Order: sequence, then C-alpha cells, then structure tokens
Amino acid sequence: MGGAVFKWVMQMHKDVPRAAKFYSDGLGFTINVCTPRWAELSSDSFKLALLHSSSDHVVQKQYSSLLSFTVTDINSTVMKLMELGAELDGPIKHEIHGKIAALRCLDGHMVGLHEPA
Repeated sequence: MGGAVFKWVMQMHKDVPRAAKFYSDGLGFTINVCTPRWAELSSDSFKLALLHSSSDHVVQKQYSSLLSFTVTDINSTVMKLMELGAELDGPIKHEIHGKIAALRCLDGHMVGLHEPA
C-alpha cells in the first residue's frame, strides 16, 4: 500500500495570467496550462497551481505560502522579480552558507532565494 503522492502547491491569485508570467519570466517555471481562472506551472518535478480568486482575502500579509529557490545569481534574480512586481522584504543577507533574500510577491505570497557560497 503506497503513501500519499505530492501533487502540487496551490496559490490563490486575483490575476492568474499575471502570476503565471511572474513565475515563468522571473524564476524560469514552465507554463503547462494558463487560463484566466487556472494555471499549472512546473519546475523539474515541482508543480505550482494558481487559482483565481476575486476575494480581497487573497492578499495575506501574515499567513501566505513561502516558496524557496536556489539560484545562481541572487542579485539578477531579485532585480528581475522586482521588475515583475515583487518587493524585497529586507536586505539581501550574506551568510556563511551563501546569500539569502526574501521577497513579497504577487498577492502577498513570499519567495525565498538562496545563492550558495
């Protein structure tokens, strides 16, 4: 008997095509499906689902998802994401294991970046 199989992480967004473009252009996700109400994106074996919500409760400042990514150039990735609408949540930090940054993205979701030392 097998265990549960991970399917995707889902985020709620007011503008699904804009959110899909953000993850595609900013972080290199592949857009598998994109409609005004639903999108499914992938990066290797990870899947991200985006669902439309017209509710003002989509924007969450305290309890949102945090997606973490390893990148080769944190500075250029931060700049690209900011051009697409993200806001840096504090400075880029230089830790012993590398550089780290947190960004508040579309509809309040958080993205963490790590550039290994």
